[in-house]
Amino acid sequence: MADVTTTYMGLKLRNPIIAASSGLTNSIEDIKEFEENGAGAIVLKSIFEEDIRRELKESMITMNKDSFLYPETMDYYDNLEEDDSLTSYLRLIREAKQSVKIPIIASINCVTAEKWPYYAETLQDAGADALELNVFVMPSDFTRTSEQNEKVYFDIVKEVKKFVKIPISLKISYYSSSLGSFIQNLSETGIAGLVLFNRFYSPDIDINNFDILSSNVTSSQKELPISLRWIGIMHNRVGCDLAASTGVHDGSAIIKQILAGANAVQMASVFYKNGKGVIKNMLEDLNAWMKQHNYKSLDDFRGKMSQDKSQNPAAYERMQFMKYFSGKGL
Repeated sequence: MADVTTTYMGLKLRNPIIAASSGLTNSIEDIKEFEENGAGAIVLKSIFEEDIRRELKESMITMNKDSFLYPETMDYYDNLEEDDSLTSYLRLIREAKQSVKIPIIASINCVTAEKWPYYAETLQDAGADALELNVFVMPSDFTRTSEQNEKVYFDIVKEVKKFVKIPISLKISYYSSSLGSFIQNLSETGIAGLVLFNRFYSPDIDINNFDILSSNVTSSQKELPISLRWIGIMHNRVGCDLAASTGVHDGSAIIKQILAGANAVQMASVFYKNGKGVIKNMLEDLNAWMKQHNYKSLDDFRGKMSQDKSQNPAAYERMQFMKYFSGKGL
């Protein structure tokens, strides 16, 4: 049996498969099932910045009225009787750490660095092994420059790092005017990992009812090339670990991402479609491929096909549109 262990964000994983943040990582039962089926780590379902800010505000009103406590008195949450989303999340972390041995990564979905970052310390105190910050600033506000949009990411990291010592990762979008340098600069902020990329519901239009709908809620294998391209380009050009996300649906996709340079892969859609048991199939495929090519560990082939090691580095950059469509046939 090949050694499929990997290190991501300083955490030792028994294999590179991480159950990504989703509705399937929001209960102890599901978390246990992921471990039983072989997952290397779990990213808990994200708690949203808006929820944190709202509930912190409500709790501080109560705190100031009843006991004149200050916002820094975060152990207040341990004594809350109401079952709000913040205390529920802390409970989930504690119970997960008691129930499974694989790393538990907390997740916050955020769009600003204002008022909420000190809450991250409570996730650390609850036992989270690491913290993933799922950040996305939609570049559709025409009053903001690209520099202002990108500054939000750096501000969030700076503020959160004031309160936590556990490893931090950023899950980001590929919407950037200079994605390569943006990823590189983020990797040098002291974060431990970058997840390429987060995925958002795609809009559609109901032409009969004149309504905006969500389409393609789950990812497909066709979306793999987006993250594959940028994992391959950024390998050995960043100061942190890289995890690939979106479009990873089988063992061959895992192999491709590691060949491109990924430390780990995150998956969610495939579990919705085929169940958690597919993890075992993927690991069998990974082991069989490694045996076929005489690889004893993931490090033996990690980054072997990245841009910096490829004999055809332009393949990661050029779309090759003309090559396939300049003639009449495909």
